[in-house]
Amino acid sequence: MNLGLTGKSVFVAASSKGLGKAVALEFAREGASLTIASRSREQLEQTRDEIRAATGHEAAIVQMDVLNKEEIRRAIQAASAGGGLDILVTNAGGPPSGYFSVMEDEDWVGGFELSLLSTIRMIREALPPMRSGGGGRIVNLASSSIKQPIEGLILSNVFRAGVQALTKSLASELANDGILINTIAPGRIATDRVNELDSKRAVDRNTSIEEIQEQAASLIPLGRMGTPEEFARYVVFYGSFANTYVTGQTLLVDGGMLKGI
Repeated sequence: MNLGLTGKSVFVAASSKGLGKAVALEFAREGASLTIASRSREQLEQTRDEIRAATGHEAAIVQMDVLNKEEIRRAIQAASAGGGLDILVTNAGGPPSGYFSVMEDEDWVGGFELSLLSTIRMIREALPPMRSGGGGRIVNLASSSIKQPIEGLILSNVFRAGVQALTKSLASELANDGILINTIAPGRIATDRVNELDSKRAVDRNTSIEEIQEQAASLIPLGRMGTPEEFARYVVFYGSFANTYVTGQTLLVDGGMLKGI
């Protein structure tokens, strides 16, 4: 299948590691004109080198803290300066774990700014160049918690659901501009973030991380965690111009873990 990505301008946020990095690498494999963003220039340069070695394509890099409105503006302007912006992938690290009983106002504000407001700001900056170019694709990375709350992740549960609501709301507003927007929600994908959360659960439950991960895998019909590369392929399709009729939707990439209809 031709995804129609050769030469298309793609901006992937929080892409120096984890799922963002895997997504950026997959876009590069499809021949996109790629800009990657992260807070750490050192990690960005390392990721750029890895993308070059794996695909032969050169990614542009731009430092961006998703909590900083001006940095978001500058980063997306830089990505669109060479001929517009075709595809935006919003992404940010997960907010701190914890239960409602320990969360103070500053935790809620921080979770909102990280998980929801950053997405709003990135989309706002991306729309003018997309509209001037005649359309585009937006993919918001979220979490399976938008469909089923995850114990001990109250901030993520609340604000990731807001991302899903934003996606559904914007689908109607952006359709006449030729802009399709969707949310891709990972289940248990083998990333540093999942390992970090599993390690915390292991300590809380006085067990090993291996035991935590074995228990979790037993609840997944496919019997294992997914890989970042598997997840990235779905993001790239929904963010491509092979996707011509799916918008406002949420796709769970979870190996069948969530059972709700």
